[in-house]
Amino acid sequence: MLSQSGTNARSRDVFGLRCLPGECVLQRAVMVRKKLTAREGRGWLSGTLFCTHFRVAFVPQDSPKPDDNADPVLLGDHDIALASIEKVVVVGPNRTKLVTPNSSLKFTPEELVLYCRDLRVICFLFDRLTPDTQVIEMTYTIAKTYQPLKPGSVLSFQNAALGSVEMKQFLSNRRRDAHMNWFESVSDWEQELERCGATGWRVSSVNDRFEMSTSLPRFIVVPQKVLDTEMKKSFAHFNEGRIPRWCWRHPRGSDLLRMASFQNNIYHEKDDIRNLELILFGCQSSLCVVVELGEELPSPADIQLAHSRLRALCLGDISTSVTVPDDKWLSTLEATHWIDYIRSSLKKASEVACLLHGGHLTVALQEAEDRDMSCVVSSLVQVMCDPHCRTQHGFQSLVQKEWVMAGHRFYSRINYHRDNDKEEAPVFLLFLDCVWQLWSQYPSRFQLTDDFLLALHDSIHLPLFSSFLANCQRERCKRSQNIGQSYTPVNGWRDVLPDSSLDPSDPPLPPVWDWALQYSNQRQARFTQPVPPIPPLQPLLNGNLNTNPDAHRLTDTIPGSVFLLSRGTFTCPSNLLPWRSSSSGVYKKSHRRAPSSENMPGLERLLKAWALTELPQGLTSSSGPQGPLDPYEPLLPFLMGPCMGLWRECYLRGALQAQAFSHPISANHPHPVERLAREVQQLKDKLAQVSTSTDPHPPTKRAEPRRPDTNMNQNTNNGTFLFPASRPQSAGVLRAAAPPTCTNHQTPRGPPPASAPPSRPSHKDNGGSNKHTFLFGHSSVTEARPDQRYCPAPSNAKLPKSNGPSVAS
Repeated sequence: MLSQSGTNARSRDVFGLRCLPGECVLQRAVMVRKKLTAREGRGWLSGTLFCTHFRVAFVPQDSPKPDDNADPVLLGDHDIALASIEKVVVVGPNRTKLVTPNSSLKFTPEELVLYCRDLRVICFLFDRLTPDTQVIEMTYTIAKTYQPLKPGSVLSFQNAALGSVEMKQFLSNRRRDAHMNWFESVSDWEQELERCGATGWRVSSVNDRFEMSTSLPRFIVVPQKVLDTEMKKSFAHFNEGRIPRWCWRHPRGSDLLRMASFQNNIYHEKDDIRNLELILFGCQSSLCVVVELGEELPSPADIQLAHSRLRALCLGDISTSVTVPDDKWLSTLEATHWIDYIRSSLKKASEVACLLHGGHLTVALQEAEDRDMSCVVSSLVQVMCDPHCRTQHGFQSLVQKEWVMAGHRFYSRINYHRDNDKEEAPVFLLFLDCVWQLWSQYPSRFQLTDDFLLALHDSIHLPLFSSFLANCQRERCKRSQNIGQSYTPVNGWRDVLPDSSLDPSDPPLPPVWDWALQYSNQRQARFTQPVPPIPPLQPLLNGNLNTNPDAHRLTDTIPGSVFLLSRGTFTCPSNLLPWRSSSSGVYKKSHRRAPSSENMPGLERLLKAWALTELPQGLTSSSGPQGPLDPYEPLLPFLMGPCMGLWRECYLRGALQAQAFSHPISANHPHPVERLAREVQQLKDKLAQVSTSTDPHPPTKRAEPRRPDTNMNQNTNNGTFLFPASRPQSAGVLRAAAPPTCTNHQTPRGPPPASAPPSRPSHKDNGGSNKHTFLFGHSSVTEARPDQRYCPAPSNAKLPKSNGPSVAS
């Protein structure tokens, strides 16, 4: 250990490293070079490598001196948290080795490769002048300090970063972002109701002490007609007590709800049925569409398997040297089904968005537990339809409402402790990828950027934030000792005793939205981009922007109709609502009206109805040639194969092919691939020189030296040209016959060869088999003759026919 921690200063400068209060530097190595990624500008950066009991830090050689009075930052731009490291690999002379805490090295490593859980691969190269003792000790220190996450290791990691007295005091004095909605109080929910113009709804505190449902938040939004005393009986009719509750209102007057599946083995009293109908229909008395999510969307187990396959494909493994061949990479990517799951999620969200755009109905998303894919679909619908959710603060509020407060099991799905693999599933990462697909197709409609999505993707792998270290609001309140009182029929209201397993000295965990703890101001500035201002909402007409709401209805239904949207079609099953019998006259009548819509795919029918729906006054469709865009028109994604892309900045930043030939070589020594290409070129030139010396009739066209910028768009594997190569004007002039002269051509890196004969076109002509094709346009040059010589034809001469187009030199 190089230095012992101190508690007198807010931050300390140890060998140029700005340490957190209480952070210990365990080992350092000088003259180390870090390989930069494409976003960092590529190349290599020289500096000093440190290992503390919290992170692996790299300080560049020319970095400015840290300011001791500045607020502490958990991780610098070149730091890696120990909890984010998945494995450590060292590269030596012609060998690689996976290093574990019990490993023994029999060689001095030349390169250190850190595989991270967020799909990053960080490479450090030790210089020849770096002492061997520092190299070996640094490798051992990282291997023994980083531990695969297990029960108890997460808490020790949190104490290493946030456990000091100064950090606790610093975090307790941090102010929350006032520009986003945290949805932790009644006023927060009322603010959201006012923003959406949701009249007829109110904020209920019936679950204030988590008695009705342990996974729901303390405050939920319900219709004003339903009293809390009457609503308490409704919780038992749904799994985990997750009753239908309001999420968002479309400006056209439709409401989006979420709920769990029904409990069928419960007796339904008359008063319970009335309350259930009021809750389910909300403020709409005519139509309710229940969207079943379990049949078409992937399960958490499917998502986990697909992400594991995608990770193995994109990350690679230098320790085993097992890679997928290039010709099978795309088919292997398709076999992971990750893109398919993104497409199905976006498709279902598009259907719901089109439904809501029609106006005057309630759409209820139903999932068995209402804690996974309902979070994905409800969030995507709001991103598609609400411009506010496409801003940074709006998106953060959306995640806080639909994921953090709604009870998504972050702690179980991320599986920080690696103690319950059956529950692990990166559902939130699937949602981020869906948002990135929308962003890539509509970048000008988003204020947030892909840098923000990537930062949020990386933050979820860092077990330091309260947003991800609990499964529901009740667990977060339990950790902060803020449950209050509980009621039992025997003892009445009693104070809840704190859990004995919780230590009051545990460090306070900040929310993930405190970006200043992770990133510099320069990095945060890349989280957003300028977008046109959002026009204000027009005056609401009964909570609806549509000035002619009854002109086009999605369905001609009678009041009280309930439909099921599943697999793209509308149906009206008799057992959709357990408390309604199959002999109900209303359902018989509704079922007779439904066949005309059942034969048409749901999404196609919704798109037709949406096209017929009149737009509000003052707004025009995006297809119109004039006028402003409708800001609430859904951003429907393109779901065809070529339109769905891979999030390269996330998944391919640590790909094995990007880490190949990772040893930095000075400018005087060319890259190994460059040396190989140069040798091949020299052999070609020698063969051309030999063939020229043995040819009794030398060509009439003098060969020109090979230029590095000639035919750069050619694919050397199949002779395909993206665009026709341009010909110099001098190429069309006959030159006198003269023996070819040797010219030296230099490459950007490395010394030039001793003698480089001029490049010559290949004389291979096997019946036109050596053809060149153009993807865009045809060559405007004269087609070459069989003898591969360039002889310009007279102006009045006809061009001879040939087997196919070729490229003249």
